[in-house]
Amino acid sequence: MNRPFSETLAAAKSGEAWAWEQIYRTLAPPVTGYLAVRGAKEPEDVASETLYHVARSIEKFEGSEESFRSWVFVIAHRKLIDARRSAQRSVDQAQLNGDYTDSKNSSETEALNRVALEEMTSLIADLTSDQQEVIVLRMVADLSLAETAKVMGKNIGSIKALQRRALENLRKAIEVEGVSR
Repeated sequence: MNRPFSETLAAAKSGEAWAWEQIYRTLAPPVTGYLAVRGAKEPEDVASETLYHVARSIEKFEGSEESFRSWVFVIAHRKLIDARRSAQRSVDQAQLNGDYTDSKNSSETEALNRVALEEMTSLIADLTSDQQEVIVLRMVADLSLAETAKVMGKNIGSIKALQRRALENLRKAIEVEGVSR
């Protein structure tokens, strides 16, 4: 964040627009990326619900910037689970392709981004659920080991082991299948 976290947090709690803009610009892209890779049908919607929940609950939050990021991703994870449950209950099971790219991007860039997302999602899909979660939280959401451990409710040693196994499995898959560039 551009300003010291404690200043931004205090300003956000008092409703300052600049603080919310800073929080949004910092967290919306990694939260949306995390949700997209984890299979949210509408990652932007779930990210919006996540940040709305953060705004409603920020008064209760106390802690460091690292704790705040972990807290936001815990909320994102729970909102993803809620969205999946809701989709399962939904009568309309039609799957719509979401637009995961910025509307300012060219059609070529958008197509390449979709291909890259599909390839990454395909490779990650072969991992165990915990390995998928670690890779997405560490690589897409850019959380630290401690933050990832907090989100997943595991210790740091478990996260390191899961990440190591996941990366090894991904390396093997890329060697076998290859990845377009």
